[in-house]
Amino acid sequence: MLKELQRLRKKAEQAQKSRPAPEHKVQHAPGGLRGRWMMSSLSFVVAILATVIIFVSLGVSNYYYSNLRENLSKRASSTATAFRIYLSDTEDQFLSSAERSVAEFEDKGKLEMQFIRITGQIFLSSSGLMTASTPGTPDVDQALADRTTHVYTGEDQLTGERVMSVTAPLMTRGKVLVGAVRYVTSLSLAEKQITGMILLSIVASLLFLVLVVVSNSHFIRSIVEQIKKINVIAGEIAAGRYGMRLQKTHDDEIGALCDTINYMSDEISRAEKTKNEFISSVSHELRTPLTAIGGWSETLLACGAQDPEETLQGLEIIQKEARRLTQMVEELLDFSRIESGRMKLEIETFDLSTELFEAIYMYDNLLESEGIELSYHKGDGSYLISGDRHRIKQVFLNILDNAAKYGKTGGRIEVGLGRERDNIVVTVRDWGVGIPENELPFVKEKFYKGSSKQRGSGIGLAVTDEIVQLHGGRVELSSRVGDGTQVTVTLPALAVHEALGVETQIESAEENDEE
Repeated sequence: MLKELQRLRKKAEQAQKSRPAPEHKVQHAPGGLRGRWMMSSLSFVVAILATVIIFVSLGVSNYYYSNLRENLSKRASSTATAFRIYLSDTEDQFLSSAERSVAEFEDKGKLEMQFIRITGQIFLSSSGLMTASTPGTPDVDQALADRTTHVYTGEDQLTGERVMSVTAPLMTRGKVLVGAVRYVTSLSLAEKQITGMILLSIVASLLFLVLVVVSNSHFIRSIVEQIKKINVIAGEIAAGRYGMRLQKTHDDEIGALCDTINYMSDEISRAEKTKNEFISSVSHELRTPLTAIGGWSETLLACGAQDPEETLQGLEIIQKEARRLTQMVEELLDFSRIESGRMKLEIETFDLSTELFEAIYMYDNLLESEGIELSYHKGDGSYLISGDRHRIKQVFLNILDNAAKYGKTGGRIEVGLGRERDNIVVTVRDWGVGIPENELPFVKEKFYKGSSKQRGSGIGLAVTDEIVQLHGGRVELSSRVGDGTQVTVTLPALAVHEALGVETQIESAEENDEE
């Protein structure tokens, strides 16, 4: 069995050494973290910038066109009002007033002023180029038809360029329609200004987008670099190089991840060390009884039963070592059941003091032979609990075994049983070597043996703690180097009325048995 265990251990170590280290070079695929980050952030920014450009374009266009429309409408309305005040019903007066208005028109470089007959033809223009022609825009016809001011924006039928025109009907004091006045301006300058504003907003948006890309690239680069380092360290840990640590650069989520991985690495390293120590310890623990059993078996086979005393001694040693092996296997099986969640308790109501006394009685002779004095103090009260009596006795045996091993130098062990409110408290105190303060938090962990050189697998106290927790209790240790150790087991007791009911049932059963 020992050779098989060693063979399996060597095979596992060779497999771990021959395992190829993972490739740590990170390839940034288009769908990687960098690409996904940039895509999500840039798509959002581009959508916002496009919306801003659209709103800027509409706002600037509306601003320029509205101002231009308002100015032209005011000019046309002002001219129409002046004609209505001073114009009589004679056509000659209308012609002379129109000629005077064109002659005195000062904005010939910006606008064109036209006078139109009721037939729709231009008879007078500030440019002098379009007389006797028809504008062909709907604002003229509409103004002459319903005698109100109308605006047109679009292509001029005569010149082919984009213009804005406003036509207002001209009325005499007698409200007779004599014609219309029309103001026309080219939209080329306004549209150049509008285009310039839109291009300026696009350039500003592109500059902002470049700044966003640069800042995002710097930010995501810092994250990706940290993740690459984390990936490398994780690969090293996966390859079996435990204990490696990451350098924490920022106190943020990445920093918290580094702390977690560092903690994981330390815990795995410690667990690996504990596992190796456990395998070494179990190998040693198996070797000692197996050597004794094998040696005495060979001696008895070789010498036969010539010396009855020697034969009896050999059989006693074989039996003792076989019990040690059985106990070790039972501890391993219990630990395996606990780890896999297959530990089942056979729940019943029993007197805990009885199980404790039986455990003490079993160890009394052994302790006496080793020169250890055992004293037992029991307080008043009921000690009925609900649980598995065999597992609870196993707890007491494990604790007494540890007290005998580690407290041997003290020469005495004290066991106490008492009540604290609704709990039953068992204390086992020895005056042995004690436990170092830095090892005390770990003594209940699996496979942990600390600096002790005593025999054992290092799982007895871990199994004890698990069994007590399954019963709703707790195991506490207090120790000081050179002053011994005290183990305190606290278990919930049955309530008073429950205990009385159980005692009545026990007494009735005993009376029935006597009858």
